[in-house]
Amino acid sequence: MPDGSRLLYDEDYGSKVSAKLAYWLSRQWTVTFVERLMKRAVYRSLFAVLAFVCCLRAQTLKQIVTIDLPGPKGERFDYLTIDDEDHYLLSAHLGPGILYVIDVGTNRVVKAIPGVPGVTGLEYVPGLRKVYTSDWGEEKIGVVDLRSMSVIKRLATAAKPNGSAYAAPFHKVYVSDTLGKAVAIVDVDKDEIVKTLEFKSETGMPQYDSVARKVYVNLRNANEIAEIDPATDAVLGSYPVEGCRYNHGMAVDSEHHRAFLLCNGTMTLTVYALDTHKAIAHLPLPAGADVVKFDPGLGRIYAACSSGFIAVVQALDADHYRKLEDFAVQKMVHSLAVDTATHRVYAPEQQENGQPVARMIVYEAIEPAQTH
Repeated sequence: MPDGSRLLYDEDYGSKVSAKLAYWLSRQWTVTFVERLMKRAVYRSLFAVLAFVCCLRAQTLKQIVTIDLPGPKGERFDYLTIDDEDHYLLSAHLGPGILYVIDVGTNRVVKAIPGVPGVTGLEYVPGLRKVYTSDWGEEKIGVVDLRSMSVIKRLATAAKPNGSAYAAPFHKVYVSDTLGKAVAIVDVDKDEIVKTLEFKSETGMPQYDSVARKVYVNLRNANEIAEIDPATDAVLGSYPVEGCRYNHGMAVDSEHHRAFLLCNGTMTLTVYALDTHKAIAHLPLPAGADVVKFDPGLGRIYAACSSGFIAVVQALDADHYRKLEDFAVQKMVHSLAVDTATHRVYAPEQQENGQPVARMIVYEAIEPAQTH
């Protein structure tokens, strides 16, 4: 017969082992459970931090005002410019051939000026209170008097008048005739075309460097920039833009002699040194980049892209640039203007989620928080 005391001992021993095992397992389960909770908390914190950082990164613009426009809905807009003297925003509604004059103080339409068929480009001439419109619909340059709010003259020009630039010391407006492969030069005192420069390439946006006192124009088929002396209207040379294809849009930082080029063939914003004729940076862009503007006060470059974004780039210094974000907007927004006094950005919309509209959206520039 088995020894009863031995059985009792074995039973007690087994109980002690079972208790210890249960205690050990419970501790292991508790530790594992706590570790899992801690990991989840850490992951959640990381995700929250990343989301916060992304939100901070994305906050470059904030929509503040919508201005309904009286023209037909769903039709294409084009260039805009600011009249700093009257505090007007001038906007080209290409489809119906209307020039809108908008008071940026009250955000109201002052006048919708008809008679500018197929209007693309706009150039305001301070002092004379005149606007020169590129009227593709009739292949003419319109002269608009803002005193009478009417077209007072039309100048026949080459095919598809488009972007334009004003060289103030020389009293001349330079209009790109894109399909005519030319630049028409208008004397603003006489309201006459005094010279037409012809090129072997279609011409994109021209710009005036007020410090170098030179006019530059994109030669988009040749991937080059031409340099013009406005004192003589001689073409000083044409220079290749490395790493860029089909350069159409252009803005200029005159202080640092930099051009910001929209290269549609490579889908990049190319920073080009106008003094050394070298490309110094290439930044990726969404599809459909058309119009680019520079805000020297904030050191920001804005590019309107018809795929539904405004690309925002920060100039860190003359040679270094950083992409801040692709700010989401409605599709078909391909043009914009910057009021350098208020840093507000204006962009016309012709559709909202596929439905036709005609309106101007006003954005406030959000500056990054200052760190001490």
